[in-house]
Amino acid sequence: MTPGLGLLLVLALGGFAWWLGWRRGVGFVASRSAEVGAVHSRPGYHAAFVAILALLPALLLLAVWGVMGPGLVSREVLASLPAGAVGSSDLEQAAFLSEVRGLVSGSYAAAFNPHAEAAAAVWKAASLRYGLVFGLGALALGAAGAMWGLSRLRADFRARTRVERLTMGLLVVASLVAILTTFGIVASLVFESFRFFQLVSPVEFLFGTKWSPQTAIRADQVGSSGAFGAVPLFWGTVFIGAIIAMVVAIPLGLMTAIYLTQYAAPGFRRWAKPMLEVLAGVPTVVYGFFAALTVAPAVRSFAVSMGISDASSESALAAGLVMGVMIIPFVSSMADDALTAVPRAMRDGSLAMGATPSETIRKVLIPAALPGIVGGVLLAVSRAIGETMIVVMAAGLAANLTANPFHSVTTVTAQIVALLTGDQEFDSAKTLSAFALGLVLFLVTLALNIYALAVVKKYREAYD
Repeated sequence: MTPGLGLLLVLALGGFAWWLGWRRGVGFVASRSAEVGAVHSRPGYHAAFVAILALLPALLLLAVWGVMGPGLVSREVLASLPAGAVGSSDLEQAAFLSEVRGLVSGSYAAAFNPHAEAAAAVWKAASLRYGLVFGLGALALGAAGAMWGLSRLRADFRARTRVERLTMGLLVVASLVAILTTFGIVASLVFESFRFFQLVSPVEFLFGTKWSPQTAIRADQVGSSGAFGAVPLFWGTVFIGAIIAMVVAIPLGLMTAIYLTQYAAPGFRRWAKPMLEVLAGVPTVVYGFFAALTVAPAVRSFAVSMGISDASSESALAAGLVMGVMIIPFVSSMADDALTAVPRAMRDGSLAMGATPSETIRKVLIPAALPGIVGGVLLAVSRAIGETMIVVMAAGLAANLTANPFHSVTTVTAQIVALLTGDQEFDSAKTLSAFALGLVLFLVTLALNIYALAVVKKYREAYD
């Protein structure tokens, strides 16, 4: 029995248990219809109570099978091999098991190792046996849970209370998973960054102005000493994502929101706003192609026409312009919602006092909607800082410390991708530097969020 088939059978059992509980609840209502308050919970709560007791233990056992099953099967396959058939190293065993899985799935027509055919037969037999054990066990647990739940049902049984408690427990578990995942991400960044800072000085990393993350294979290799000064990467990230892109996105996004909420006719707004938000759903690689094939050559031609002969075909200006267009919907949508949420009485009161519509927008609506606008700008900045494809395709990977928008620069995220592309060993400063860059990026984003929350709290207190 495969895990997929077991899951379908368990879900079918859960549906049958729900039907039985619902029928029992309907019977309680029918038999006590003349007695007010005799039935505590509605039939749906009785059905949900029985279905949860049937599904929860069965799904937990299937999850255990999904996690432990491949390891149990692999261990049995390796134990069935004669001595010396496969090397003792983990890499050799992993390669052999990958070959066996290819034979079992049919993706390999033949195997290089002569013992792989016999191991594939053992794999199939073990998978079938463990699948039957875990699948039948899950069905048995589900049936036992359903029967126990049905035995608890009575007219005065508080099924609604039990279901709400179980639902609350599931919500708490889901929240803990999200929180623990965040802690795991942060812990992995901190641990790997600590290993990196054992090899490279933090002062050099944070304040150095030359980035050349090269490591030597031999002691006499040319360029054996790498440079890990990340200031050019930090500057490139700020230059492209927080300066050029924001100069494009904030004015256009805010003015678009003001027009759609204050001046546009309802019919125009109905189709203009969805069309604008389509920009947020366009894949970033499409923006990258547009930047590399259209915007970057146009920017270089413009620079050459102005007499800047050393303008690069990959420039910060090209990437920043396209990135700014990409994040306009983030600014516009948040500002639109914030302006719409401002009480109508504030706008009408300003107009009644003799202010013009433009004065009302500048002095009343925008200050009152500032928390939402700040939230949209923060979202846009975070989106721009984390962008990779546009930078790689339009700005290049050269770590230049320059303020010339017509020169090639790179960002932190682009370098992380470059450092972790291909087969890398996680014991060299070159690879570990990607985690240090990620940690700095995380801390900067966290600081931006904290600052934005402080701004939102300040103005929310003033305009509530």
